[in-house]
Amino acid sequence: MAFSTEAPVYWTPEMADDPDCALGSDQCVIQGQAFFVRGLIKISVTDLDEVFSWGVWVSLSPEKFARAAELWEAPGRESEPPYFGWLSTELPVYSPSTINLRTNLHTRPAGQRPLIEVEPTDHPLAVEQRTGITAVRVQQIAEALLHPGQ
Repeated sequence: MAFSTEAPVYWTPEMADDPDCALGSDQCVIQGQAFFVRGLIKISVTDLDEVFSWGVWVSLSPEKFARAAELWEAPGRESEPPYFGWLSTELPVYSPSTINLRTNLHTRPAGQRPLIEVEPTDHPLAVEQRTGITAVRVQQIAEALLHPGQ
């Protein structure tokens, strides 16, 4: 009921050796100029009373990234207002591309990944987040990701 990516779409393996780049399980910095946080897009599965989650990365401004990092382990961080960000994960089951969709990152209590809210547009990902999906759609997503090209 969940799929995720290890890094933002802009990360390349060669960056691991660059001192101005860092990739952790929840935060990423590229060239000391691009800043990313990992979070969850949750989508209700309407006929199962469950939740499907996309583990995605969003870019944040340097100021918002610094604020998120400062509060990463702080109690009460969930009371922060949402941070604007750009979706930085390509979810190949959607067309058009999910890269650079507008989002809001909502912090949650320390130890929990932030929730990502996609701007309510007519993009299929935004529609699914608003309206939910069925178990059949979850199966379609799983098949497309686990058996691409079939």
